[in-house]
Amino acid sequence: MSVPAQPDPPPAAHVPAKVSVGLVLMLGALTAIGPLSIDMYLPSVPMIARSFGGPPGSAQITLAAFLAGMAAGQFFYGPASDRWGRRGPILFGAVLYIAASAACAFAPSIGALTLARFVQALGGCAGQVVGRAVVRDRFEHRDAARVLSLLMLVMGVAPIVAPLIGGAMLSVVSWRAIFGVLAAFGALIGLAALFRLKESRSAATAAQALGEHPIRGYLALLAQPRLVGFVLAGALNSAAVFSYISASPGLLIGAYHVPPSQFGWVFGLNAGSMIAMSQVNGHLLRRHSPEQLVAWARPVSLVFALALAGDALTGFGGMWGVLVPLFFIMGSFGFVGPNTMAGGLNVDPRRAGSISALMGGAQFGCGALASGLIAAFHDNGPRPMAIVIFGCLVASSLALYTLALPRGSIKG
Repeated sequence: MSVPAQPDPPPAAHVPAKVSVGLVLMLGALTAIGPLSIDMYLPSVPMIARSFGGPPGSAQITLAAFLAGMAAGQFFYGPASDRWGRRGPILFGAVLYIAASAACAFAPSIGALTLARFVQALGGCAGQVVGRAVVRDRFEHRDAARVLSLLMLVMGVAPIVAPLIGGAMLSVVSWRAIFGVLAAFGALIGLAALFRLKESRSAATAAQALGEHPIRGYLALLAQPRLVGFVLAGALNSAAVFSYISASPGLLIGAYHVPPSQFGWVFGLNAGSMIAMSQVNGHLLRRHSPEQLVAWARPVSLVFALALAGDALTGFGGMWGVLVPLFFIMGSFGFVGPNTMAGGLNVDPRRAGSISALMGGAQFGCGALASGLIAAFHDNGPRPMAIVIFGCLVASSLALYTLALPRGSIKG
């Protein structure tokens, strides 16, 4: 007598892993060093140019230099953290960041400040690249995306609070004091990592790193089309973000005459949109995969980027015609950022540090190019920013849907 076939049991529901608040705060602070170093000094950019006797846009080169340093440094820290562990590179980066921040505070010329900002970024990027690798060390794919969303909540405070602090400081002290505060913050983070951060690199990751040259590891990663798709999608998405960051001081303070003391409120509103949506993303990850969520969010940003470009080119709506689409574009990035990063890290978990470096380096490299392109326009109006953002998001979408998420690859 034949036994009737039994139906397959339903797939087990995903049970979210428990996440320590202390770990989230620690990793969030490490990843916030870069945004804090950018956003706290943004209100002072026009003042820095005047203090060195340069034209209004001359100090924007210091931002491009910082982004370039953030991009370059990650390619060192990623393989180093896979090969020698997570803690050492973070501590080295903290010391370098503190020294360079002090050099920024005492810079005698715009050229010296630009060089010091580049070195400052070389130190500050350690926390970002290694922090993301620690997340992938400790959590599986969907939980890693959820933790990355939580990190965005912590590090997202920087774009809101940092410009307010910077603007308030400028009313009583010189712009140089801002870099003193950044040096102190770097010291606190370094001490916290020294005494509180446990080593998380796995034996498999160590064996993989010790068995291959870092360049060979990067070449192996670049040979994987899905990873390349996630890298490009995330990098071009970040370029759109940095286009807004680079253009915002000239646009808001110069073109729309927002007082420097109020700059942080307007700037932080858009950052708040991204933070809020990143937390919605974390909730939805209990039911949906990172790949599904990023695929659904990308068309939304394209629609509002098109609206932004139309308003900027025609002048429709004035300041609000620009700020309203920007609010929704930045909100969509709360889905795109964590999920593209989680998707990329999941392609080859044994090389988590190198993947984190590759993705982070590409993001800041594209951000530096976008920032330099904005500066090259010599125009404080919204048109350069809107054109660059729209172009970046179109290119990001092509990489996402053709390489990272080819037809039929999205799983729940």
